[in-house]
Amino acid sequence: MSVSKSTQYGNINISMEAIAMLAGGVVTECYGVVGMASQKVFQDGIAEILKKENFSKGVIVTEKEGKLDLDLYIIVSHGIKISEVVHEVQKKVKYVLEKSLELEFDNINIFVQGVKMMK
Repeated sequence: MSVSKSTQYGNINISMEAIAMLAGGVVTECYGVVGMASQKVFQDGIAEILKKENFSKGVIVTEKEGKLDLDLYIIVSHGIKISEVVHEVQKKVKYVLEKSLELEFDNINIFVQGVKMMK
């Protein structure tokens, strides 16, 4: 599935995978975020930190009525206020994706899958 746009030069198709990879890269640059996590938490309650090539496993992109929704699964750093980290991630992801893709995002939902102590 992909998002299509028409410009004066032709048509542009952006895959949901590309949007997910871009969102994952933006999230990992945010302060307080250790990394992206998989949507599925292991049986013992531990979330896996995803590597750069697997960011799309921690992002779900859905399209409703011409607007996009993002579900982001993250792991945050211990000792930092989680609500502030989540708010900053939402703001930064929305800003960067709307400016770079020229698409409108309706909801950016953050799911904190774990807290990790950094050495």
